[in-house]
Amino acid sequence: MTKIRNMRNVKKVAAIIGTAALIFSLTACGAQTAAAGGAASAASEAVESVAASAITGRIDSVEGNVVTLTLGEYTQGQGQMGGMPGQMNGEMPAMPESMEGEMPQMNGEMPAMPEGAEGEMPAMTEGMEGQMPGQGGPGMGAGGLFVAGDETITVDLTGITLTDETGAALDISSLTKNTIVSVTIDEDASSAVVQILMPGQQNGRKSASKSDSSKSGSRPSGGPSGSFGGSSAAAEGSAATTLDADGTYTAETYTSSGDDENALKVDGAAVTLDKVTVDKSAGSSSNTENGDFYGINAAVLATNGATLTITDAEISSSVKNGNGVFSYGSGTTVNISDSTITTTGDNSGGIQTTGGGTTNANNLTVTTSGNSSAAIRSDRGGGTVNVEEGSYTSNGYNSPAIYSTADITVEDADLTANNSEALVIEGKNSITLIDCDVTGNMSDTKGASSDVNVHNVMIYQSMSGDADVGTSEFSMEGGTLTSLNGDMIYVTNTNCVITLEDVELDNQDTDNILLRVVGNDASNGWGTAGRNGANAVFTAIDQELSGDILVDTISTLDFSLTDGSSFTGTINIVDNEEGGTEVDNNAVVTIEKGCTWTLTGDCTITSLTNAGTINYNGYTITLADGTVLAG
Repeated sequence: MTKIRNMRNVKKVAAIIGTAALIFSLTACGAQTAAAGGAASAASEAVESVAASAITGRIDSVEGNVVTLTLGEYTQGQGQMGGMPGQMNGEMPAMPESMEGEMPQMNGEMPAMPEGAEGEMPAMTEGMEGQMPGQGGPGMGAGGLFVAGDETITVDLTGITLTDETGAALDISSLTKNTIVSVTIDEDASSAVVQILMPGQQNGRKSASKSDSSKSGSRPSGGPSGSFGGSSAAAEGSAATTLDADGTYTAETYTSSGDDENALKVDGAAVTLDKVTVDKSAGSSSNTENGDFYGINAAVLATNGATLTITDAEISSSVKNGNGVFSYGSGTTVNISDSTITTTGDNSGGIQTTGGGTTNANNLTVTTSGNSSAAIRSDRGGGTVNVEEGSYTSNGYNSPAIYSTADITVEDADLTANNSEALVIEGKNSITLIDCDVTGNMSDTKGASSDVNVHNVMIYQSMSGDADVGTSEFSMEGGTLTSLNGDMIYVTNTNCVITLEDVELDNQDTDNILLRVVGNDASNGWGTAGRNGANAVFTAIDQELSGDILVDTISTLDFSLTDGSSFTGTINIVDNEEGGTEVDNNAVVTIEKGCTWTLTGDCTITSLTNAGTINYNGYTITLADGTVLAG
């Protein structure tokens, strides 16, 4: 293991400054702003104190050229992990004693995990930030872990020339809040080498499907009414009616037209509602993320460990952030059945679950019409969502039928996104579908990330902080999956496991891309360009597949045909469009006995294990070692 430590001059610097947050102002030159004010002299002393030494920390704030950081320790993996995606057969970074979990096995046997490991990556919070896959390479740590200490430092970098470790001039736009960096200032404090160990907040940019913006998914922080920038703790709005004692209510009507006001809030009580009508008809939202995260302005909000049971209800909302039924917080459970939910405003999902809440839905008719309004929706803190039967339809842009930052299971339901991709999974979360009919129709032009990729199923990590870093899981058994436009499945900036079993696939896009596993240009903040590839494990079980598969040179794919599966199409390794450093094992293909691969063009892959049948049709397969296979 490689550890980058802050051992030299830390106590001296901390004594000089004593601030509570950490951030680097990495502007190479320019006048010091008034915001630096009285801290300037102390910050300059801090620069002199750490001259000729390396400090490691996490960026928290920038005031002109004056930067504040929280110091800490960064642990970096070595060997095959190498800093790039797909290198999962090397040594894992050391974990603190309290950490439990493991990274998914990708291209080899996993190292032994600490006793008590339970098969998942720990949430990277409370001072611990885990490295995203594909963020390695020059300037980036590989599979790393940052543990914040108790000491902070503020430094004034006015007049200091900044470069990365290769000697290239540093672009300040690449350094954002929560970025983990190592900085070495030369002895005369005239220049500094800055190594980006882990990317940060990426200027607040979020998923296209979650964004309120029509372009690039940008979420500005703070601002006036309707702004983003949610509270760090659970925000409390008002409610036209609050039920905080156990009880049963039948045929009641609950309405709201107030700002930041729920029509009905169930607060910490066990409540049953039968044949009720709920209408959130007016009332603005002062903060979009407080609505997304905590249920402010929703029609129905259950919170503080409530158990809410709803049957045969009519629930409607026509306002921004007017989510239909919202389950917030660990211990909170919403059980809803045989009900209709209709929302028309932006950022207004049908059923929404956040903060570790639980939603159990049966036989609902959910229709949303606003942008960023998934029919089945989750956000920061995730939770558990179980859906059986019913229809779930979204009509707005950036509004999939399901947006998952939670563990979501849906069975025997119709899922339709008329102007968006059908399904999105962000980070260490999952979608499991059983006997569902799924259709997506993402716009070529009006989706917030359409300029990056058009797709039907998206699996990614936004770097917004709304989903823990880890392995995404998409599993579908039976049913149908239809793409009216774009790639069937698009994976970027994350690890993922995809399993399809006996699903009827229908890709009506003329390019007929079945699977694209690649980096992205980082225009939406999804990692760092050239370092944000993906690692995908794709298993087909009794499955017919057709189309082309593309994996770029900074990503990996472990593709297996099992249990009588067949695949008609090509698999090819393509250059990363951002020129990222190549990794090994880009495309590893396994064909089990009884399975068939029928080529529709020449293929380039890393390696092939074949116990089944390959129909070459006059085409070739070229392996990484130069071997050319032909029929």
